[in-house]
Amino acid sequence: MTDPVDLVSGAFTKGRPAFMPYFTLGYPDYERSLQIVQACAAAGADLMELGIPFSDPLADGPTIQHSTQVALANGMTVARCLTAVAELRARGVAIPLMLMGYYNPILAHGEARIAREAAAAGANGFIIPDLPPEEASTLEEHCQRGGLALAYLLAPTSTEARIKLVAQKASGFVYLVSLTGVTGARSELPSALSDFVARARRHVSHPLAVGFGISTLEQAQQVGGLADGVIVGSKLISVAGEANDPVKACGAFARQMVAALKDTDPH
Repeated sequence: MTDPVDLVSGAFTKGRPAFMPYFTLGYPDYERSLQIVQACAAAGADLMELGIPFSDPLADGPTIQHSTQVALANGMTVARCLTAVAELRARGVAIPLMLMGYYNPILAHGEARIAREAAAAGANGFIIPDLPPEEASTLEEHCQRGGLALAYLLAPTSTEARIKLVAQKASGFVYLVSLTGVTGARSELPSALSDFVARARRHVSHPLAVGFGISTLEQAQQVGGLADGVIVGSKLISVAGEANDPVKACGAFARQMVAALKDTDPH
């Protein structure tokens, strides 16, 4: 059996930038959220970030906030998110699945318990925006025990010391937040993004994936020319929310993104 962390790293070995969609579990409802993940995987997504709904998503803009509120109203819990992972594996989804959520629900569920149950369900690891590496030692231990990746975030304001710390502690990949702000589609990428990626790359040997604010094919190609992975969340959720057939629309959007990134030379 392949190590879950190796599977995460393997998402970045396709000879092109990895396409890494984020989608909130339970939006617009439980079943269709699973079908959307399946559609994205079938369209060629290299890794999926599965959102654990939370009532106070401080890093997220209105689009993802809305999706998490709908998901919570639909009865989504941490336990049901873990069930969703197991169900996706049972349906044949083989790409890496990273659970992305805030620390409060994880702490309430129990660090040891969630790591154990996530590994048993078939998850590959966690992305926790509000858990800094200085405070993550116990969860790190549980993830290591379960063979799970723990991807940390860096922002444009991160110091050299923070970048070096994340480089030492991260596993799977490092998530670069493209801007100082919340998630959500933007009309253009930050002008300093290239310098930020270069600054991170001087210290980080893990793959670098960029998220926040990427919504168009052109933006994805621009980011793909700089980094190893391209993360798209709010735009995919908008596609689902605006479509008569969210599953079909999200699958089509994912195929367009994958095709665009195939035409992008890796950094």
